[in-house]
Amino acid sequence: MRCTYLLAVLSAAPALLRAQVPLPAPWDSVGKVLKTSGTAAAGYYRYGWPRRDITLRIGDVTVSPALALGAWAGFAGEPSAATMMGDLVLTADEVKPVLAELANQRIGVTAIHNHVVGDPQVTYVHFHGEGPALDLAARLDRVLVRTKTPRPPAAAAPAAVTIDTATVFVALGLGGGAEGAVAQLSTVLVPGTVTMDGRTLTPALAYGTPINVQALEDGRLVATGDFSITGDKVAPVLSALTAHGITATALHSHLIGEEPKVYYMHFWADGPLAEVLRGLRAALDAAK
Repeated sequence: MRCTYLLAVLSAAPALLRAQVPLPAPWDSVGKVLKTSGTAAAGYYRYGWPRRDITLRIGDVTVSPALALGAWAGFAGEPSAATMMGDLVLTADEVKPVLAELANQRIGVTAIHNHVVGDPQVTYVHFHGEGPALDLAARLDRVLVRTKTPRPPAAAAPAAVTIDTATVFVALGLGGGAEGAVAQLSTVLVPGTVTMDGRTLTPALAYGTPINVQALEDGRLVATGDFSITGDKVAPVLSALTAHGITATALHSHLIGEEPKVYYMHFWADGPLAEVLRGLRAALDAAK
């Protein structure tokens, strides 16, 4: 069985995990247009906007923005011929104007759906565009104006790491980073390459598997993310999650016309730290 855990830090790490270093031109200008700083990932540049203006509750848990409310855009390729993909985090009243503006700006929509089931309802809109990076950024900026997304993002207050990262990283066999009570990990579970519209996609940009965990009181852990997997892995991963009391909250696509087909299985876990980590590791093993 093939294991891709070693790609975790290098290919799909969320923005929280990467060092903040100045971006080269013109990618620094993309950030200025989008009113946020960017970070360099493996093969692409990522710009994010945490929706700290949304208070999302799932059961008795107040969800940290770093856990499940990170809107973002990523750019891969050459500045003159870039691929842009990302994910907008929207409240119910933002969906209609955002979809209208995406159409006005000729930015493709590849998915509209939920990732988690909570209060209030939050909708995630995945988008895709190709062209000069600065032009794409300007068009996306006109879309973001239609939302209440805080821009530039307010800096989070510095927080000491309170989650037991050593236990989390070792249990899942993944690397990552942490801030406060949240740890973010990632990997790539789809072997080989994935193409769309004849172009090879950057794994971290298009089909990474993020796993975010938030520590609560009394050794309790909640976790969310999505397993990006090929069709033959859907049943094994779903079975592993279910067997360990982890709820699959969505199963869908984030892409259109990709080859091979990639499915994205979102989940919500809530329980004692050891049990949650055991279930997530079982799902990772099932996806190998």
